[in-house]
Amino acid sequence: MTRVVAAMSGGVDSSLTAALLKEQGYDVIGIMMQIWPEYEPARDHGGCCSLSAVEDARRVAHRLDIPFYVVNFQELFQDKVIDYFVEEYSQGRTPNPCIMCNQKVKFEALLKRALELDAQYVATGHYARVEHNLDARHLIRKGRDNAKDQTYALWGMTQFQLAHTLFPLGDYTKEQTREMAKERNLSVHNKPDSQEICFIPDDDYGRFLKEHHPQLVQPGPILDVQGNCLGTHDGLPFYTIGQRKGLGIAAGKPIYVIELDTDRNAVIVGENNEVFGAGLYAGQLNWISIAKLTEPMVVEAQIRYNSPSAKATLYPMEDNRVKIIFDHMQRAITPGQSVVFYQGDIMVGGGVIIQEIKTIEG
Repeated sequence: MTRVVAAMSGGVDSSLTAALLKEQGYDVIGIMMQIWPEYEPARDHGGCCSLSAVEDARRVAHRLDIPFYVVNFQELFQDKVIDYFVEEYSQGRTPNPCIMCNQKVKFEALLKRALELDAQYVATGHYARVEHNLDARHLIRKGRDNAKDQTYALWGMTQFQLAHTLFPLGDYTKEQTREMAKERNLSVHNKPDSQEICFIPDDDYGRFLKEHHPQLVQPGPILDVQGNCLGTHDGLPFYTIGQRKGLGIAAGKPIYVIELDTDRNAVIVGENNEVFGAGLYAGQLNWISIAKLTEPMVVEAQIRYNSPSAKATLYPMEDNRVKIIFDHMQRAITPGQSVVFYQGDIMVGGGVIIQEIKTIEG
């Protein structure tokens, strides 16, 4: 019997994942990762890192009659996810901790633990599909439910990781997942989805940074593109590219955040047209459907989670970087966020946005 480790969070998606795998004849082990930091206690708030979530997952495992363990990845999560989160804000970039968690914790450390338990696979409740090809590259395909597709967060997966990963929910909608969980008498079938940053129970990342990294939230000037001071900001991490509301200044016309300048600790603002860019440079690339980009490629590029993709052309560069030029100008291209490339429902690869290209060169 093939053994699989189901990553359980206490939510409906991971719970149904474990149930489906057992029904399919796998030898299922449920594992929950303890990742919350000691200084952000796992309060009983219902999220994926709360103490109640552990009990929810334990009850589901008991219902399914599968072994259940909580493994301590606290130190690893601090090093690979929380420290990254803080460092990105210190550089004026906008981090994506869920993607980093997938790369360094779920599909690296948890997979390693699974293999040590003689499991062949790790399974998660992501709405995505993995296509296992023995004689070619393993592929990531978008989930059948476009509204719930979560492939954007999976671009960092290696071929080895894909070979040992299962996504049982990729062919279902969220509504179907809840119905199937209800049919199986899983107590979490109607549990609300967790929306918060998992290691910040109240989802107030501003409070988190103020309390634990106050050096990152120092007030500074709000400047226009000519360098004129229009006001004072509360700290760069509180602002995002494209933001209009909450600037606290009256300019007589709509103005938007267009840049976070860490050298001057300044928020740079401009008019709406200045929020748009023609393209971007990306690095830290990982390729899924191809081994390497060697020539220009037309793709659909997605620059943030839950945003529509846009037609673009990739141009290979040195140092594992790529230049991306969009067919149409894109709004709020944000350094630190991920850009993910698709052809149809197949993921080509992805990377991290380094810099916006304001206008097409030449």
